[in-house]
Amino acid sequence: MERRIGIVGAGISGILACKYALAKGYHPIVIESRNTIGGVWTNTLETTQLQTPKPFYQFSDFPWPNQVQTFFPNQTQMLDYLNSYVKHFDLLKHIRFNTKVVSITYDGPSEEEIKSWALWGGNGEPFGNKGTWSITMEDLVTHSIEVTQVDFVILCLGKFSDVPNIPEFPSGKGPEAFQGKVMHSMEFANMDNQSAKDLIKGKKVTVVGFQKSALDIAMECSTTNGVENPCTVICRTPHWNIPDYFPWGVPLANLYLNRFAELLLHKPGESPLLAAVASLLSPVRWAISKFVESDIKKKHRLEKFGMVPDHSFSQELNTCLTSTVPEGFYDNADKGSLIFKRSPTFHFCREGVELDDSVKDKEHVVKSDLVILATGFKGDQKLKDIFATPLFQDAFMGSPKKIVPLYRQCINPRIPQVAAIGFSESVTNLYTFEMRCRWLMELLDGKFKLPNIQIMENDISKWDKFMKKYGGPYYRKSCMAGVHIWYNDLLCKDMGLNPKRKKGLWAELFEPYGPMDYTITA
Repeated sequence: MERRIGIVGAGISGILACKYALAKGYHPIVIESRNTIGGVWTNTLETTQLQTPKPFYQFSDFPWPNQVQTFFPNQTQMLDYLNSYVKHFDLLKHIRFNTKVVSITYDGPSEEEIKSWALWGGNGEPFGNKGTWSITMEDLVTHSIEVTQVDFVILCLGKFSDVPNIPEFPSGKGPEAFQGKVMHSMEFANMDNQSAKDLIKGKKVTVVGFQKSALDIAMECSTTNGVENPCTVICRTPHWNIPDYFPWGVPLANLYLNRFAELLLHKPGESPLLAAVASLLSPVRWAISKFVESDIKKKHRLEKFGMVPDHSFSQELNTCLTSTVPEGFYDNADKGSLIFKRSPTFHFCREGVELDDSVKDKEHVVKSDLVILATGFKGDQKLKDIFATPLFQDAFMGSPKKIVPLYRQCINPRIPQVAAIGFSESVTNLYTFEMRCRWLMELLDGKFKLPNIQIMENDISKWDKFMKKYGGPYYRKSCMAGVHIWYNDLLCKDMGLNPKRKKGLWAELFEPYGPMDYTITA
């Protein structure tokens, strides 16, 4: 019997899941609410570029074409690359566009029986204990409703779209108090390029946030309006946004993307020997972080602008919060077309945005015509809401004081026949998602089995401790940037592959790991 695999989302993780499902002989059904593939890349500013260097952000069996010479491809080049991948592997016919997944419902044993299971799915098998999932879909063109049944669901929704994170404000101090216009960065990114320029032209624009979308939008506003109408950036938490990948001329990958760098961290499930090595070498980790920080401070003139972060670069990396700065960003600040305001909180008033009382600034109110909230997304909420029943909604979210409970960052031990590919992040998401899809298909193919639920939950607790140790308040982002090789080692061992992918001890320790190291299967 041909197994039907429901894949929600046709972004990078969705097309990868489709490709690897086909390779194992399954029948994938990819459901995408947009009218094209690409996920978050379909709704970015035209000037947005890839943040990860191209060699570290490519499919292991489908490298970038030679005609793409730039180190950081733009939105058009990225979408062309993804479409070429879909065409090459003939994936398009398996994707249903303009179709929204309303909910997924489990048809199988009762909730009481599910709660009593000691093994995932009741019997430890990937296709569970004779259960199936019903996917309720809405055609966004005809608004008709359809229900289809599948044997397994792969959630490939990602975290950076659809459900905007809007800050909460005291009564009477939210956007309703402001006489101008307030919008989320998602709404701005959805506009065509000319409409977006027309919206900001000649206006006093305030951007709230200091991550990638905030930087790109602020750059667009400052370039369009110049010093006549400078763009104000309200930054609640400054970040170590990197100018390039060569601090003091040293490739950043040589400092953080090799096995030696991971020896400096305490890893989930490590041996006593590795724990001792990490403790012994902790001063080296501190020194490397300070080395990178000094380069960023110098190139961005952070002290001049009062934007030196309070946390370390190592913490920034280990929470996947590092962003590349648009070229000329701090030059615009020097010219006066960009103004930075640090404020832990803010609220609205009639004239614009009022800063926190603790801020020592002559202009306590930032007068504005337009405020753009680049305040992120509620990615976990989006995934929670896709489940029809509270049992699985609560199981997926877990405790708000812990990481989202996913074994191998993919499987929730309490939810049968479901995997989430694109939730947990890495420093280079594309090939992390590819490794995860390969691992999942080997699991579905019966090449290995998962341990019992208690063992999986104990393993998740170790990852929770790791992410809290190195991620600080951002632990729930579930970032593995500091230990992506260690993570891939675990996947390789599960699949029966050799985790050591380099030739020779020196290369294994000090050469950066990338997607092409995982092209071979042994």
